[in-house]
Amino acid sequence: MALILRTLACTYFAGYHLPPHAHPWGQLIYAASGVMRVRARGMLWIVPPARAIWAPAGIEHEIWAKGDFAMRTLYLAPTLALDLPRGSFALDVSPLLRELVLHAVSVGMLDDSDDGHVRLAGVIADQIRTSATLPLSLPLPADPRAVRLAERLRDDPACDLELEALARAAGASARTMQRLFLAETGLRFAEWRQRLRLLHGASLLGTGASVTQAGLDAGYAGTSAFIAAFRKQFGHTPARMR
Repeated sequence: MALILRTLACTYFAGYHLPPHAHPWGQLIYAASGVMRVRARGMLWIVPPARAIWAPAGIEHEIWAKGDFAMRTLYLAPTLALDLPRGSFALDVSPLLRELVLHAVSVGMLDDSDDGHVRLAGVIADQIRTSATLPLSLPLPADPRAVRLAERLRDDPACDLELEALARAAGASARTMQRLFLAETGLRFAEWRQRLRLLHGASLLGTGASVTQAGLDAGYAGTSAFIAAFRKQFGHTPARMR
């Protein structure tokens, strides 16, 4: 008998931080309720409820709870995860995958000596592989000055200070900061800032905020501007995230 899938169910309070770690098995991290931030390999994901992150085996990652956060995790043995992506990604959790995750958690562990367990694990792996990916990631800069600026905006996405003031507070000129963001994230600063705001807005929508409130909290002066930017980034209106 050999285990092919293990599970974990935890609830974390607002602000809880799971420090950087990695697992020898691939990990599906499902946000049953609440919002999580996940960082791995220079990328940040802001994940609303009912969505998930796939973290392959050996990939170091860390997790923050934005508000109270219920996490349901599946660990897939290397033999089960052979056909799954080698990089982390956010995925939409269909009603079927949700029920499969919750059922697996109720069972606890699946092993290869039970034909039912093998079938269940295979369907779960196939559902992860075929799930729609979601554009919930944001590339992070590495230069300490750009990191300071990025962390300031991450903590206050609606901050309306201009780049000149933000860069000065972080110890660089606006021109230097523009260069750093483009070189290290592949995005111009304005593009990076807008994506951060939209991800923040998406996380608020996932917790039940209205489109108007999510837009305001994300730093948009009007609902129409938020909806237009959201549709351009995600391919659909904000209402679909609720």
